Amino acid sequence: MSHEKTAKTSLNGKVKVEVRDTEVVPKAKRRLFSVAYKKGILAEVDGCTEAGQIGAILRREGLYSSHLTTWRRQRERGEWTGKRGRPAKPEAEQEMNRLRQENERLHQRLAQAEAIIDLQKKVSQLIGLTLSSSQRDDVK
Repeated sequence: MSHEKTAKTSLNGKVKVEVRDTEVVPKAKRRLFSVAYKKGILAEVDGCTEAGQIGAILRREGLYSSHLTTWRRQRERGEWTGKRGRPAKPEAEQEMNRLRQENERLHQRLAQAEAIIDLQKKVSQLIGLTLSSSQRDDVK
């Protein structure tokens, strides 16, 4: 533990040593609230009819009004599925991404196949082989 000492002279001329704790406090952890807790607080706040009741609830629970704003927004959007993290993309968007990736993969395979066919043509020309008409139709 780290301490800082400071010396002060009092009115009667005596030196008084004051010790202060200078230890760094670890970073506070973010509070996590369950969906049930959020729903309960919002139900309680929505039932308030008199002035000052909402403030009393916020003080009692150690919350800020911004919590209520965020939680109401989440409730309206239907974001309380109980899952944490980034919301899943809609199925149509997932399917579109999958099809784009498959299309890109097929384009790469097509380019590779065309390169192989061109190479085969060049090799056959160098060797002096000629393809018969039935073999040419198969290549196309």
